[in-house]
Amino acid sequence: MKLPALFSFYLICAFFSQSATAQNAQMQREYITPLRVVLTEGNVKNAEHLLKKGTGQATLNNADVCSISGKAFIILDFGSEMHGGIQIVTGMPSSQTPIPLRLCFGESVAEAMSQIGEKGATNDHGMRDYTVTVPWLGAIETGNTGFRFLKIELKDTSRTLQLREVRGISVTHPAPVLGDFYCSDSTLTKIWQTGVKTVHLCMQDYIWDGIKRDRLVWVGDMFPEMMTVLSTFGAVDVIPKSLDISRQSNPLPGWMNGISSYSLWWILLHDKWYSYTSDTVYLYEQKDYLFALLKQIMGKIDSRGREHLDGTRFLDWPSNANTDAVDAGLQALCCIVFERSEDLCRTLGNEPLAMECKKMHSKMLSTAKKTAVDFLKKNKNPLGEKQAVALLYLSGAMDSQTAVAVLEKDGAKDFSTFYGYFMIEALAKAGHYQQAMDIIKEYWGGMLAMGASTFWEDFDTEWMDGSA
Repeated sequence: MKLPALFSFYLICAFFSQSATAQNAQMQREYITPLRVVLTEGNVKNAEHLLKKGTGQATLNNADVCSISGKAFIILDFGSEMHGGIQIVTGMPSSQTPIPLRLCFGESVAEAMSQIGEKGATNDHGMRDYTVTVPWLGAIETGNTGFRFLKIELKDTSRTLQLREVRGISVTHPAPVLGDFYCSDSTLTKIWQTGVKTVHLCMQDYIWDGIKRDRLVWVGDMFPEMMTVLSTFGAVDVIPKSLDISRQSNPLPGWMNGISSYSLWWILLHDKWYSYTSDTVYLYEQKDYLFALLKQIMGKIDSRGREHLDGTRFLDWPSNANTDAVDAGLQALCCIVFERSEDLCRTLGNEPLAMECKKMHSKMLSTAKKTAVDFLKKNKNPLGEKQAVALLYLSGAMDSQTAVAVLEKDGAKDFSTFYGYFMIEALAKAGHYQQAMDIIKEYWGGMLAMGASTFWEDFDTEWMDGSA
């Protein structure tokens, strides 16, 4: 997952803003006792002992231990998604030879019971299915992934494992909550809380796209994440660190993450960060790269004001197969970038480039208005239509009545976890607040109804049919 991965709900968060700084923060560690035993198989005795609050200390008293022997396993539920690993504390069996165990972390019970390669289960980015060896009368700590459930399975069926404790190790950023939200609608309040938790888990050394499968800094997906961070935690250090590593690891003429639109998002991220922090010193550090990047983008615009961005042409995954939507969306996104870049260049003292951005915005917006009309006439693919329409309206290339008709059609159908942010933003800009909240409850509330404790990288409301 990206969102636990991906990214994830960040929508109501855009209505709030707070500012604070937490520099060079040390991650917080918390030990979590499992809430329930989901399943045991084979010879497992006294599993309920693992639900008692522990100390992490092995002792000579073997009265309160769970024993597992032969071909057996146990699955534990820690109650909610976390980032980190586990601590295993063992007892004192007759043999002092270390015991090999298979550990399988899962965001769901099904994942915890899966084999690598089955139903999408992987060890990509973070190991979640592997073998460890535990000591006689001791403790180990292991794991660096996202999970809620843990399966512990004996690898050597001739042995008996004595488990005194199994505790989750939750690793989170220490940023205090500065902005909060609650209302009379309990579903909206829960959606806010789950969105904040999702992003907080992804605030590790950098702002990751997800804590399990996609522990990378994806610059486009980072925009709604940053809006949640600013709205909830303030100006936390992981944002500039993530912006900087993206710049440093993607020298021009390369695009951020190899995706041209993600370089556009990098500019918009800096524009929004500066508007929240007024940190001119940090903005000046981006000057040379920003100016060169703007010139590079201008070189991809033809005389009619139509973009021809190369690299990977991308909005989000659900719209990826709809080239008409991608073309229209990129045209609109360029308009937004040049409009905001005019102010950035002027702040940085480059008036000539500011005027170039202004002219480029005017020319591209005129073309984008024609693009909007053509797109709605010829587009036959509903997937991607709402993404493109949201950007076209936010850029000023489409009127509100036309945009709202598309965005509200069939409610949350064809929404996505990444661009859902911009679809909701467009509805709010058009004054359709109730409709926006209804869609928030249908889409992100749908994940909660399916048991999510954090929001997912991808979701379709049709998945709810027949689900449990």
